[in-house]
Amino acid sequence: MLENILLVISVLLIAIVLLQGNKASDAGQIITGGNENLFQHSKERGFELIISRITMILGISFFIISLILFLF
Repeated sequence: MLENILLVISVLLIAIVLLQGNKASDAGQIITGGNENLFQHSKERGFELIISRITMILGISFFIISLILFLF
């Protein structure tokens, strides 16, 4: 039962991570020298905030279920 839930959560987690915006391009600007807006505080709003929170919830639930399956 928990294995099936873990499988569904892992597929959802992969899909939701693929929906997130590309933040790696901002980190890549450190090498090229374009880092003037890299450390600015930009708040996530709307769809990005929802996706970020869903990712966090799925990640925590994946970790907890994996830990339960490992211990029992």
